[in-house]
Amino acid sequence: MMHPKKDIHDFMHPGVRVHLSGIGGVSMCPLAEVLRGMGLSVQGSDMNESPSVAHLRSLGIHVDIGHNAENLRQCDLVIRTAAIHDDNPEIAGAITRGIPVYERAQAWGAIMRQYQNALCISGTHGKTTTTSMATHIFMAAQADPTVMIGGTLPMLHSGYRVGQGETIILESCEYCNSFLSFFPTVAVILNIEADHLDFFKDLADVEHSFRAFADLVPDTGYVVANADDPNTMDALHGLRHPLFTFGLEQPADCRAVDISYHDGYPSFSVVIHDQVYAHVDLQVAGKHNILNALAAAAGAYVLGIKGEAVSRGLGEFLGAGRRFEHKGTFHGAEVYDDYAHHPGELHALLTTAKTLPYQRIICAFQPHTYTRTKALFHEFVEELRLPDVTILAEIFAAREQNELGISSQDLANEIPGAVYCSSLQAVTDKLAELAQPGDLILTVGAGDIYRAGEELVRRG
Repeated sequence: MMHPKKDIHDFMHPGVRVHLSGIGGVSMCPLAEVLRGMGLSVQGSDMNESPSVAHLRSLGIHVDIGHNAENLRQCDLVIRTAAIHDDNPEIAGAITRGIPVYERAQAWGAIMRQYQNALCISGTHGKTTTTSMATHIFMAAQADPTVMIGGTLPMLHSGYRVGQGETIILESCEYCNSFLSFFPTVAVILNIEADHLDFFKDLADVEHSFRAFADLVPDTGYVVANADDPNTMDALHGLRHPLFTFGLEQPADCRAVDISYHDGYPSFSVVIHDQVYAHVDLQVAGKHNILNALAAAAGAYVLGIKGEAVSRGLGEFLGAGRRFEHKGTFHGAEVYDDYAHHPGELHALLTTAKTLPYQRIICAFQPHTYTRTKALFHEFVEELRLPDVTILAEIFAAREQNELGISSQDLANEIPGAVYCSSLQAVTDKLAELAQPGDLILTVGAGDIYRAGEELVRRG
């Protein structure tokens, strides 16, 4: 991997010609738009035509389909997605010509240095939801933020927006230490668990990464941390920077008090330093979403946002795409989809589902990556025993080859009554066979399991 000698920040000025390899990606498309807004001359390439590519072309950005060294033209630098490696013809061509190549995370890091406030939201779970909640709050405050979310937010009709305000809000992922290229003025840490064990050695290695992320915050900034999460507090022990904490169980700077539930949805007051900051009526269920809301509120508070914007923003938040997203109905059963792909996320989803007024919970789960399934096998088994019926799709490989010889059938063998399906078609057929009025059907996972639920709804 290339390590350019020149700081990418030195390229962040008008007239510089930048080429984005993989420009149609979920965080590359907004990156292209932000760079263009900064006055850079932007071009790029992608493997396929897509709505993102069409959008960029509508802005006057040249996009080639396919990767070829000739696509680089006379660019000054190249920015690539994590999925594009050194043997890609564009990267190899850039290296041959001495054109510096940077990672996507490095580019976002350079961009956030242009903003007075960089609110970076991290954690093993809840990043997309909390970043979306924070976006709702800052939009309600008319702060006109720039936003980068790792999913779709219905309010934005996408996963990003380019604003003209002083704040940038970014979902910040620890995988491959990506967030260590960022420059947060507010670093939010929701929770820390052992995950991405194809990259990290163990939980201690993950904690070390989050500690390094917190250390990036300047003395004038804030580290916002979950006081209820032991791993987070362990990782941040002895941090030179004061913590601003949130929580439900432990003493914290930001707390939820007077919690009540209406049709499964929580209402509470956000109390900061013993003063009521905002009252919140959430439209998303679950204890984990109370914590997500507290994290978003804490981030808003330290950046001077008024409590009324927190109340309004969180009250209007209906969820992010693929986060307990309602897809439709089938024969009287309600069909929802969720991105949960770690045992901790499954636990939050399924325990919340059990509090809702459904007769049965039918969960179709697609594990994500062989390494995660192997490393957390027993934890997955424990959580997947919670539904009334568990259907297991085959493991979604993502970036991996199955060198571990593991299958979803191995999980099914340990879960009473579980059904293994070798294809998404078989998952859909089984859901159609089982569905009854009053059921909650969940398609769950970070791969393409959502297609099974969408097909089921179309059949209805």
